[in-house]
Amino acid sequence: MKKELERHQHEHRVRLRRLRRFLRPLPRRANVARYPIIKWFANAARSRPYLWSFRRAHVIPALYIGSVLSMLPLYGIQLPLAFAASLLVRGNLTVMAALQFITNPLTVGPIYWANYVVGAWLIDLTGMGIGHDTLGTKINALFIGGAILGLGVAVLVDALWRFLAWEAGRFRQRMERLRREAAGLPPENDG
Repeated sequence: MKKELERHQHEHRVRLRRLRRFLRPLPRRANVARYPIIKWFANAARSRPYLWSFRRAHVIPALYIGSVLSMLPLYGIQLPLAFAASLLVRGNLTVMAALQFITNPLTVGPIYWANYVVGAWLIDLTGMGIGHDTLGTKINALFIGGAILGLGVAVLVDALWRFLAWEAGRFRQRMERLRREAAGLPPENDG
C-alpha cells in the first residue's frame, strides 16, 4: 500500500509541475505588474481575490465571457478587455487571459473567416444585422459569428473544465484514501 501511495504522490507532483509550466506565462497575483496596460492597475488587481480564485463561481463566468471575447474581432485589445470584464463579472483573470491566446497571429485569419461565414449565414437566414452598406453588414457578420462561435467554444471549454475538475476530485479522494490506509486509519464513512 505504501508503494501505491508513493506512486500516487509522485503523479500528483508531476501534475502540479505540468500545471505550473502551463500557467507560467499567464497573469497571476505575483506577476501582474509585468503586463502592459494591466500593470497600471496591478495594486487594484492584487486586492481583488476573485481575480485569482479557481472556484466554480469565478471560473465559469471567465470561461464563457473569455471565450466569446477571444472570438470577437478585437485582436490587440483583448487582454485589457478581458481584465475589465473579469473585474465586471468577478471572474478569474488567469482563465480569461489564457482564453485570449486562442486568437493569435497564426489563428486570427481562420477564426475571423469562420466568424464571417457563420455571421453572414445567420444574417441571410434571419435578415437581422443588415447594415446600411455592405461594409456594415460584413462587420456585423464578424461580430455575430464571433459571438456564436465564442459561445460554442465556451460550451466545449466548460465541459472540458468540468471533466478535469471531476478528475482532480477523484484524484484527491484516492490520495486521501491511500494516506488513511497507510496510516492504518479506518476508511471514512461517506454517508
